Amino acid sequence: MVLSKGFEVELYTGKPSGEIVGLSDRIVADLDGFVREPDSRNVEYTTAPAHHYDPLLCDLLKPRLQLREYVRTLGDYTLIPGSTLALSDHQHFYRSDPKNPYHSYIEQTYGTSVVTASIHINIGIPDIEQLFQACRLVRMEAPLFLALSASSPFLGEQVTGHHSSRWAVFPKTPAQVPLFTSHQHFIDWTESQLLQGTMQNVRHLWSSVRPNGNRRPYDLNRLELRICDLVTHPIHLLAITALLEARILQLLDDPQLDPLVGSNFKTDSEHLVALADANEIAAATHSLDAELTHWQDGRKILARDWIEELYTEVWPTAKQSGFSCFLSPIHQILDQGNEAQQWLRQHQQGQSIRSVMQDAIANMAQTEIDLRNKLCEPVAV
Repeated sequence: MVLSKGFEVELYTGKPSGEIVGLSDRIVADLDGFVREPDSRNVEYTTAPAHHYDPLLCDLLKPRLQLREYVRTLGDYTLIPGSTLALSDHQHFYRSDPKNPYHSYIEQTYGTSVVTASIHINIGIPDIEQLFQACRLVRMEAPLFLALSASSPFLGEQVTGHHSSRWAVFPKTPAQVPLFTSHQHFIDWTESQLLQGTMQNVRHLWSSVRPNGNRRPYDLNRLELRICDLVTHPIHLLAITALLEARILQLLDDPQLDPLVGSNFKTDSEHLVALADANEIAAATHSLDAELTHWQDGRKILARDWIEELYTEVWPTAKQSGFSCFLSPIHQILDQGNEAQQWLRQHQQGQSIRSVMQDAIANMAQTEIDLRNKLCEPVAV
């Protein structure tokens, strides 16, 4: 059994020097498949759901290559890795659509704390109660996926002290989100938030994971993991997705993995929520080296060790489903560090933050070219 998978990819545009420049109004006007964010400095594209991993690689690459070629026609522009404004103005909001009232609300309420780039991973789960079981489990383990993906240690040309500065500052909204016990619980809670004004619309649920679908909160068919920083290497992103899918498949085979069933704290969902939130903060700060608290029994465990345990546990499920080969780059991330850790290492060895990011910009471009040449058809621009 395999599940459908798709991605929402947010990217910054800018100069090879690392300065992030807003181009989204021109991109959205001239290219199909791209949508604007409230700030003009990033833009988003979405991949269609796919059940198998091989086509997903090119689905991720082709829009990005098309975007890369397009921004070159506008000047000396490129795509910028990372999930925060590492070398750019992080005090001022650059509106992409000044007439949009929702964008006005976002700017006035949150400022530039929302001007980040990330990856949202969507996994299709058609059975509604299984979807909520998966949301509960992934909520408890979302910090592990943040730890693997962290790529935002810099902001405004400063070291922030966080491996994911994005998740450290991102305004999770509403401030308190429960572990939803059922679809009806989610419907009732969402309607209540809308009435109270803590959510402006059904999309205004900014948590690490949420149920998603064509008519929220009523018509739902997928889990959306929102916690991950931007993962620029498509093969690494597919590995993270394979770990997520295998874990969900394992849950579908063994409902005891539902935290409301299989945790020592199952009778205290508020404790589980507090535990998950504390783990998110720890993972945003130290990523793979963060000390976390395990949701099943409360033991302390390093994120990298928990990921190793999870990898071993889900590998038979991934093998049975035919995608275990896509899991293997997880070990490369654990061995070499995520992007944030690699960049911080380079900075600690004497490179300036600007130089580190300029190298990362060049490496991102070269990786995409290499993958295209090996695996994808030429891209028409």
